[in-house]
Amino acid sequence: MIASEPEGNGATSAVPRGSGGVALTDAAREIFAERGYHGASIRDVAKRAGLSLSALYYWHSSKQELLAVVLEDSINDYFRTCDSALHAAEDDPTSRLCALVRATVDYRVRRRVESTLAAQEFRNLEEPYARRLVKLREPATRMWQGIIDEGVREGVFRCPHPRDARRAIQAACNAIAQWYDPNGDVDPGELAERYVAIALRIVDHPRA
Repeated sequence: MIASEPEGNGATSAVPRGSGGVALTDAAREIFAERGYHGASIRDVAKRAGLSLSALYYWHSSKQELLAVVLEDSINDYFRTCDSALHAAEDDPTSRLCALVRATVDYRVRRRVESTLAAQEFRNLEEPYARRLVKLREPATRMWQGIIDEGVREGVFRCPHPRDARRAIQAACNAIAQWYDPNGDVDPGELAERYVAIALRIVDHPRA
């Protein structure tokens, strides 16, 4: 489908719907990562995307909306990663917890920029964007907590404080994006297995 994007002189140019939006999202992600939300400008995002300022406003009403779109894209990709991993896992809490840890480590390594932005720039979201993204994040907490609670009920996880265990595992996995160096001495696969072992110790699994 072709959309007419307004140009600064009042003319329009035919741009495939989707290409302009993707270019702007990618550019906003890069600019926010380089300069932070407050240091980024709408004009710089448009320039990086190779679009006019008026074309940017065709796609997004404000810098706030751009930040929300970048963060929402990150959340959705994380859930896709987790859903795929859980779908392939055995249907027991140990296997599902290990799969979720591996998927989260994979995501934090693969999308370090997006993960860091989510941690650092979420506080700059205003209503109603902040409320919407909080709701989008809530299923992740339920996903982790449900697996750990199931393991406690079945006696395979012996941690006395399941909520604290969930917070500790999530926090450890989420922090990877802030320190992981792809040129360092540990590859993503080995890192994931290390964090599986850490998670199993936190929930006090016999295998740990």
